[in-house]
Formats: sequence, C-alpha cells, structure tokens
Amino acid sequence: MVQCEMCGTETGAPKTVKIEGAELEVCADCADFGTEVRTEETSSTSTKYSTSSSSSSSSGSGSGSSSASSSSSSGGGRRRDMFDNMDEVVPDYDQRIRSARESRGLSQEDLAKELNEKASLIRKLEHGDMLPTDSVQSKLERELDISLTEGGDGGDAEWESSGSAGTTTLGDVVKRKD
Repeated sequence: MVQCEMCGTETGAPKTVKIEGAELEVCADCADFGTEVRTEETSSTSTKYSTSSSSSSSSGSGSGSSSASSSSSSGGGRRRDMFDNMDEVVPDYDQRIRSARESRGLSQEDLAKELNEKASLIRKLEHGDMLPTDSVQSKLERELDISLTEGGDGGDAEWESSGSAGTTTLGDVVKRKD
C-alpha cells in the first residue's frame, strides 16, 4: 500500500498525475485534480526523485518535444532556461550610480528630476536598499552613461561541476566557514 501524496490516504493502485507542474502519485479521488501522466519504467533503480535525463524526457509536451529532450540527454550538461540569457544587476550598482551622479555634479534631487522619479528612490538606490526596476535602470544607464548589468551567459561558472560525471553535488557548491 502506498500513501497518496495529496490527501495521505492509503491506496493500492496510485496514479501518476501532473498537478500544477508537479508529478505526484495520488489516489483515484485526487487524480481528478490534474492530468494523468504515463511513465515508462526504464529500470528498477530509478525513483520519482531521480534527476537523470530519462525522467526529464517525459516532462515535454507538444510539437518538437522529442528533439528537445533528446538534445538535453545527449549533451550531458545542465538544461538551459530563460534565466540563463537574462542580464543581472551588478553587485556594486549603488556605488556606480553615486559616483556617476557626483562626477556630473548633480544632486540626488537634480538627478531625480532628470529621470522623472522621486529623490527618495535615488537615495534608496545609492544606499543599496533596493534594486532598480527595469525602467529606472534603463533611465539611469541612459542619463548617467553607465552600465548596471552584467551578461547572463556563462555567469554560472561556480555552479558547474569540475568532475567528469557532469553532476553537481552539494559538496561542490558549499563553502565551509572554518
């Protein structure tokens, strides 16, 4: 007997159902909350928590999903997503804004007027209390002629494993405080 992952009741024949993007083993009553997923048992050692590429191939749907899943399993690397191509705000954005403003001889209030923003926003940005929104970031970059972003491609070098297996473990990422 297996326990339903939604309601906790014991069930003899659980169904694998996709509910809000998660694949769960549920009882017949809870199966109505999602869509049933057909899984292929490839080996007896694989579990539902496996991170192997064979489990990721069943997550695609629609046209072209077979080519996408086969390319990710043959590459051996981690799967790419939309966040890999996004630019990130540099860690020292507050110092860049302040130094560029001061080099132009502007006060916080003058810069705020030029950007059509509040002076308190400029103050918070220069103190590092908040990150700039995309619109404010583009205004600052244009007005002060600075760059507040660093490219998103290849920025995950610290997350890439140095081992030949191609998998990253917690030990590869964690830094001890000794």
